[in-house]
Amino acid sequence: MSDILCCYINVKEEVTHMLFGRYEYTFRDEQLLHNALVHSSYANEHKERGVRSNERLEFLGDSVLGLICAEYIFSQFYNLPEGDLTKLRAAIVCEKALFEFGQSIRLGEHLMLGRGERAGGGTQRPSVIADAVEAVIAALYLDGGFEAARGFVLPFIREKAQETLNSAAVIDYKTALQEIVQKNHEETLSYRLKEESGPDHNKRFVVEVLINRNVIAEGEGRSKKQAEQNAACAALALMGQ
Repeated sequence: MSDILCCYINVKEEVTHMLFGRYEYTFRDEQLLHNALVHSSYANEHKERGVRSNERLEFLGDSVLGLICAEYIFSQFYNLPEGDLTKLRAAIVCEKALFEFGQSIRLGEHLMLGRGERAGGGTQRPSVIADAVEAVIAALYLDGGFEAARGFVLPFIREKAQETLNSAAVIDYKTALQEIVQKNHEETLSYRLKEESGPDHNKRFVVEVLINRNVIAEGEGRSKKQAEQNAACAALALMGQ
């Protein structure tokens, strides 16, 4: 049995279950997934067999991922200005984030790498894993359309967006508002939960921000921290900041 056929069987029986078992997606054209897992080093070693690398899929997947991410953060974080949306998207689709996602689904274990690349630790190389994630997204897009790709990657985007905002990696509106309020020692700043709704896996919080017990603005989010940040952002906007 040829190496190519062995790899194809492994993709069909192992990788499909690993990547999409929880997502319950079945490829109509499994060759797309096979191609997404072929690194250029492997393709170069098997040129005579017509093996193609995942680089073209990676190119397409980068754009598909960017659109899915932009659509999600645009609709969910309506108080963020364009500059912060750009920073948030960059944090989500960067190599480090995609590498972590690829690691979480053990993608590196199933990549087809050249002998030198594998010996050099390619299965754990961030750039290799991140590129393969984009290639898999493209394979899903070509096989099942935009919804198929979005269904696979959206949980990662949602989690990474929340993580980024909670770490204040984009911008800390609460701190910015606190610094303004503290300039007047007679004023006090506080936050109050106004509403909590939705099931545990899809909570919705509405938080009010108060200055001297007067409600100034409110914000909504999928966590209390996010709702507080959005409330502070709305308050800063009202202040012309």
